Formats: sequence, C-alpha cells, structure tokens
Amino acid sequence: MPDNLIVPTPSAYAYPLLVKQLLTNALSLYGDQEITYRGELRFSYREFRQRIGKLASMLATLKVGHGDTVAVLDWDSHRYLESYFAIPMMGATLFTVNVRLSPQQLAYTLNDAEAEVVLVHADFVPMLEQIRGELKSVKQIVVMADGQSLAPNTLSFAGEYEELLNQSSPDFAFRDFDENTKAATFYTTGTTGDPKGVCYSHRQIVLHALTVATGVCAQRDGQRLHREDVYMPVTPMFHVMAWGFPYIAVMLGLKTVLPGRYLPDVLLRLKRDEKVTFSHCVPTILQMLLQGAAASGQDLSGWKIIIGGSALSPALCKTAREQGIDLFAGYGMSETGPVVSLAQFPPNGAPADDDEDVRKRCMTGRPLPLVDFRVVDTDMNDVPRDGKSQGEIVLRSPSLTQLYFKKPEASEELWAGGYLHTQDVAVVMPDGYIQIVDRIKDVIKTGGEWVSSIEVESLIVEVPGVQESAVVGVKDEKWGERPMAFVVRKADAIVSTEDIRSYLLKHVATNRISKFAVPEAERIEFVAEIPKTSVGKINKKKLREGIA
Repeated sequence: MPDNLIVPTPSAYAYPLLVKQLLTNALSLYGDQEITYRGELRFSYREFRQRIGKLASMLATLKVGHGDTVAVLDWDSHRYLESYFAIPMMGATLFTVNVRLSPQQLAYTLNDAEAEVVLVHADFVPMLEQIRGELKSVKQIVVMADGQSLAPNTLSFAGEYEELLNQSSPDFAFRDFDENTKAATFYTTGTTGDPKGVCYSHRQIVLHALTVATGVCAQRDGQRLHREDVYMPVTPMFHVMAWGFPYIAVMLGLKTVLPGRYLPDVLLRLKRDEKVTFSHCVPTILQMLLQGAAASGQDLSGWKIIIGGSALSPALCKTAREQGIDLFAGYGMSETGPVVSLAQFPPNGAPADDDEDVRKRCMTGRPLPLVDFRVVDTDMNDVPRDGKSQGEIVLRSPSLTQLYFKKPEASEELWAGGYLHTQDVAVVMPDGYIQIVDRIKDVIKTGGEWVSSIEVESLIVEVPGVQESAVVGVKDEKWGERPMAFVVRKADAIVSTEDIRSYLLKHVATNRISKFAVPEAERIEFVAEIPKTSVGKINKKKLREGIA
C-alpha cells in the first residue's frame, strides 16, 4: 500500500502554530495601529512588540525559562496583553489568576499551578500578602504600581514592572518549539470542590483564534467583526483569555482599548471617546452599561456585543436593541477555549419580526467552523431536530482543552467516549439553531416533568419592574422537586408575587411552559441581589444552601 505522507524537503519551514505567529501579519501591515490603556497610555503595535521583548528579557533575568509558570494578577491592561504574548512566546506558561477567588482558593491555585513568578497589580498586593506564607513555589514577585503609591507591606519585590522593563532589552529571541507546548492555564470557578486547572497549548490558542475569527468575520451585515472595528474587552482577561478575543483583535490588527477595572462611567467614556464598536461581556455587565447610558443619555448605537457566561434573556436583549446595540449570544465554557457557537443569523439575514429577531439573538446559536457540535441522548445518539427532544451537548474541536491539570480522573470523565461532555442540556431546532435549556444539575424534576430553570427565569424578567431572577429546584415530598424563584426588582418598581405568578400562568395557557414550572406564592422571594460566581454567573449552589 503506497505511503501518502508528505516528506518535506530538508530546508522547508514547518511553521509551528505558536502564539508568536498571531503577530506576524499584524506587525507587517498594522504597525502603526494603536493600543490604549484607559485612554491614558497609548502604544503602537511596533511599540507593543518592543514591550513584549522587554518583558521576556526581564522575566529571563528572573530565571524564567521554558516550562516555568508566570502568574498575573491585574485588571484588563496593556500589561496583561503583553503577558498574553511574551510569556507563552518564551516557552513559559501564562497563568491568568482569578482575582475574585477567596484567599484560600487563590493560594490553592497558585500552588497547584506551581507558579514561580507573580506579576501583581498594586490593588492586589494586600491579597497576595495575606497568603504569602502559604505559597510553596513562588520565588519572585513583580509589582505593577500603575502610578499608585504602595501601602506598607511585608512582601519582597524583585522590582516594579515599568522600571524593570526600562532596564530590559526589546531584542529577546523568541525561538520555535513544539506547538503542543502548554501556553496558558487558568482555573474553573466550579461550585463544588477545589478549582480545576484548564490548560491550553499554543496550537489550541492559535486554532481557536482562527476558528472564531472565521465565524465572527463571515457575516455580510451585522453581528460581525471587521478590520475597521475598535475592540474593547469587557470580560476579565483572567477568564479564558477574555474568550480569546484579544488574540483575534491583535491578529486582525484592530485598535484595542483596555479599560482597566470595570467601572461603568469609565467603560461608557471609552466607548464614546475611543469610538469602540466591538465588545463582549456577561449579562450583569450589560445591564450595568444600559442603566448608565440611560441615566446619562449616551448613544450606544454602533456597538456590537457578544453576550456569554449566562443566558441572555429576551427582555435584556430587547432593551439593548432599543438602545442601538447589535447584540447576540455566544456559547462556550472554560474547557472549550471557550467560544464554540454564536447566535448569528443565517445568510438570508435577520428575521423581519422583532420578536423573532430577539429570540434568535438569545439562542445558543450555530456551531463555528471546525466544531463537531452534537446534542445526544444517554446512549450518545443525536436527538431529533424538533426543538423539543432534549440531550447533552458534546463536542470535538481543535481548541478544546485536553485535560484538567493534574486531575486524570476528572479529565477522563470530561472526555468520556471521546467527546467533551459539557453537562449542558439543549434542543436542536429544525433550522439547526441550538438552544440550551439548562445545566444537567439545574434541571428541575417535578411532577414527572423536566422544567428548565433558564426558561422560567427568562419569563420572570419579562414582568414589568423585574430586573433579574434566578430559579432553583427545592425538595418537595409530593412532587420530588418544585421551582423556587429569587427576584430582584428594578429601583422604585412595585412587583408582587401575584404579578409573577399570573404572568407565568398566561404562558401555561399557551403551552409555552408546564403548570409545574410555576412556583407557588411562598416560593417566590424578593431579594436585593442574586449571588454571583467570580465570573458573573448566578451562583445557584449558594442559593440552594440558603434555602431552609
């Protein structure tokens, strides 16, 4: 049998898929393009490349070498973007630290990741000082003063970031190595057990950037990214590399606006002054931006925003659309790179009906190129495309994490049967759109039926005066489980239990939901706020724990 393998000539360059390759075209064609931090500091792409070289040189003097781990605790800044490139490009591993973890979890992740050098913003020095005695592998700490005076502390610093960069050479030689080298790691924010380390190789990061760019740039009109866009992340850069979009923005040569800490007035000022046109965020941040813009009268038209992290409710989507935002949902998780689908319209464009337009934008969407996206039953058979049959989303793609760091059993469970199991329950529509109905652990089993907590939540927020809701299952002797709703009213709004029940019962009458999906009056609780995880998701575990 003939051997069809291509054997390259000895002088051929194999072109490994390394993070540094994302810079090649950008520097060649867009060297004068701008990166700004809060509108206060500005760098060209050429200057950015020099700073990357200086950062690598500085880390090398701190004895960081191939395979070592460098942890970063910072707001969304130019320093973080420099770390996205310099650290993996020198063969080390970038550890993006979740600064919202508890001190105990923070210490656990730094030790588990075996971080040897920590780059820490001045704001997080007290947090690091609190756990310094528990850290086992950290040898050097670099502080990022960001123009601030440090409060007295007991930490020993190797120096200040900018001062050390000024002493370093921009001419670091970024050599080639195996594209399967670990480039980045971060930790999931699960509600049970210790956080799990998710790892990505250079190859996975590059292919994710290419896959998402292909999908998000392919649209003819709207819901798309193009070279003239101005990009600003509004998803923390510690969380799955800000969904991979900073890499995409640099690869495409976009003007990039880094906002630092997320403050509503700063974000809205940057949107206006820097003419931001493309962002991504979680629903809670979007709600904050909409409220701030409404109060100030700021025009948000021309802003394209991808929503992820939690379900996008039709009510929130409609409000955003009324303020001129081209909004649509994306789907993924920490283990998937993360983006694997987008709620973009098919080639024939947006629906003419406004309600259908909103409904489509809120869906889980359509799979991106190179993503084998299936919804399967318990026997791994694909469910019918009828919009009713439920199954678990399982995935294959070149950008999915291959393992949890140092957790072989959890890794095998994640990849049981050769597909990554998301634990998300979904249905597939006849036109191929996918809609998540719930997490496996959050589906409410009541009265012999499965009730989607997400769907009940989305209906409750349609009630006038409701800002946010969360629904969980609680034990019930007769029905097994019953839904319990936690509701946050808008400021000065008057909303009653009966308002919510009567609205839900209207949808029972139209067969939109089952009668078992309507909480009893005593199981509707009005609260000042709904607890969130460190990345802005509703913390349903905490809600369940608080139920007597």
